Amino acid sequence: MPTSCARSSTRIAGHWRRWRSQTGCAGTPSIKSVANDLADLSRYGAGDISFVSNSDDLRLGTVHFERDTESGEYALLDRKTREVRKLYTQHRALDGLALRRLEPVVIPSRDGLRLNCYLTRPVEAAAGVVPLVLVIHGGPYYRDTWGFSPVHQWLANRGYAVLAVSYRGSTGFGKAFITAADHEWGGKMHGDLIDAVDWAIAQGIADPKRVGFFGGSYGGYSALVAATKTPDVFACIVDLFGISNLVTFMATIPPYWGPWISVWKNRLGDPGTETGRAFLVERSPLTHIERAVKPILIAQGMRDVRVVAAESEQMVNALKQRGVPVTYITFADEGHGFVRPENRLAFYGVTEAFLAKHLGGACQPIGNDFAGSSLKVETGAELVPGLRG
Repeated sequence: MPTSCARSSTRIAGHWRRWRSQTGCAGTPSIKSVANDLADLSRYGAGDISFVSNSDDLRLGTVHFERDTESGEYALLDRKTREVRKLYTQHRALDGLALRRLEPVVIPSRDGLRLNCYLTRPVEAAAGVVPLVLVIHGGPYYRDTWGFSPVHQWLANRGYAVLAVSYRGSTGFGKAFITAADHEWGGKMHGDLIDAVDWAIAQGIADPKRVGFFGGSYGGYSALVAATKTPDVFACIVDLFGISNLVTFMATIPPYWGPWISVWKNRLGDPGTETGRAFLVERSPLTHIERAVKPILIAQGMRDVRVVAAESEQMVNALKQRGVPVTYITFADEGHGFVRPENRLAFYGVTEAFLAKHLGGACQPIGNDFAGSSLKVETGAELVPGLRG
């Protein structure tokens, strides 16, 4: 190996082994080598390709194929024979099932932005309009990506069209798209979601009387905004650890999130100023609780330090005081997101029954879905079929 390459490999340390399979020398791409790899892999099958690892002599490489209608496949590339051999799929139980496509669509916002979205249609969509579930990512500085989505496949299997929206502020679409979200929590960011619903209705995809909202973290905040700002649009709301009060959220940001405090102050609002605090109050779902009328399911991890349980609890209490149908479930051993398989199964079991009641999709009996989970129904068990307190 040339001396210059040896020096480069030292500088990039652990990244060298993955990088050098696609380069003749660190920082000097070998186009022929990459082209041969891609040609061989393309002949093997379609999908988004990721190089995972290589043998020390670079002859063999493991590759991941991401596809929307499969759970993901790992394969072995032999660069000497130029053969590709399947190793395994990530979830063998799904092999051979007729899964639904994740269709990329671009939806225009009311002020001219291009919203990159992903749509999954159930089999029932061939016969006409179907209920729609809007699935909104957290962050908000994140984005939806193409590939296998367990949530999309689950909901489509139950008869729902599923629409994921990369609203303004989502990453991967340029700086201007991110800054378009500055001071727009509960404002134009929410308008993007309504524009997406309107598009799905206009396209003859969604039944306007059966639209649900499903979101976590920022997506949970957005779900609560939907409940209190545009309750006429949605038949029901599912909120996972969402922010109900932006002032208390800013006051409980954990120490390890310290660098984000300045981001929130600049892009959301500064609670240390009179104007900033007033803005945060105005954009908090809790402030507009009198508008909430539709059924809401709220789920919370009790170890969450990013969006603490008090955010859900103050919303639940306010909804109960106003007589709004609310079911509140908690998981004692979960944080910001549900990780344990038993808890995930329990959450999806409750959510599926909740959506079926209000949107009319299919639903399996809850049965033993709660076995081994830390699920606790804090209130509203009687509002979800099959749920017990």
